[in-house]
Parts: sequence; C-alpha cells; structure tokens
Amino acid sequence: MPTETERCIESLIAVFQKYSGKDGNNTHLSKTEFLSFMNTELAAFTKNQKDPGVLDRMMKKLDIDCDGQLDFQEFLNLIGGLAVACHDSFLRSSQKRI
Repeated sequence: MPTETERCIESLIAVFQKYSGKDGNNTHLSKTEFLSFMNTELAAFTKNQKDPGVLDRMMKKLDIDCDGQLDFQEFLNLIGGLAVACHDSFLRSSQKRI
C-alpha cells in the first residue's frame, strides 16, 4: 500500500500526463496544454489574476531551457513554488492567531 507521499507523487505524474501529449509530445506541456492545465487545475488562481499576461510570463519563467514547452522538471518547479507560497501563507495566518 503506497504512503501518502507516494500517492501525492503518483497524482502529480497523473496530472502532468493528463495534460501533456494533446499537442503530440507526451513528455512536455505545450503552451496550449499549460494554459489548459492552469485554467482547469488552478482555476481559482487563474481567475483571480487581473493581468492577462501573467500566464504567459509564468510559462516563460518556468521554461528554463527556452524550448517553448515545459518538461516534467519545469512543471514540478511550478508545483513546488505554489506549495511554498501556500505554506508561507498558512504560516502567516497561523501566526496571526497566536
């Protein structure tokens, strides 16, 4: 039976695979696939953005090798950054309650 962490890793792989490959390459997210991922899986984040160019800039910043798409490592950089931001927000809100 997998651990909670192992299930989380499996989920991240499954989500990446769900969105990659629709444009022909299942090892990368194209820009279209990235936008689909963001608008579906992170819809609350996307809808709260007032700047229409934020997703394009995110894609460019995450695309370390500048090939116009995100590989799994670059995708994990996004997930890790979001996790850190959520954790920091949680810590700030819990400190306010003390």
